Amino acid sequence: MAGPLAKRPRRPNLSAMSDVPQLVRNEARVRAGFWQKARRTLGRVPFSEDAVAAFYCASDSATPLAVRATLFGALAYFVLPIDAIPDFIPGLGFTDDAALLIGALTAAQMHVTKAHRQQARDWLLKEQAAPGA
Repeated sequence: MAGPLAKRPRRPNLSAMSDVPQLVRNEARVRAGFWQKARRTLGRVPFSEDAVAAFYCASDSATPLAVRATLFGALAYFVLPIDAIPDFIPGLGFTDDAALLIGALTAAQMHVTKAHRQQARDWLLKEQAAPGA
C-alpha cells in the first residue's frame, strides 16, 4: 500500500488533445498537400510507409478523435513548407518531421491497424511502379 505522500499515476487527458478547430485546420492542410509531398519525398525519407499509414489511420472514422488530432498534427508539420529544420538540408532536413511522426505514431500505435499498414504498402508499391517514379 502506498503511503499518503506517494504520487498517484495520472491518466493522460486525451480530451485536451482533441481541439476540434485545430483538427479541422490540420486535416485540411494534410488533405491538400499530403499526397504531393509523399510522392516528392518517396525514396528520400526512410519513414514514407509510416507517414502513409498515419494518413490512413487519421482518415479512418473508427480512429478516436484525439488520435486523429495527434496524427493530423504531425502530418500537417510534414506537409508545411516551413519548419524548424528546412527539408532541403542534406542528412538533416527531415529529422524534425521524423521525430514528430514517430512520436505521434508511438502515441497512436494501438490504432494504426494492419489494414492501415497494408494500405500504405499498397500505395508505395503502386507509386514505385508508376512511370516516372
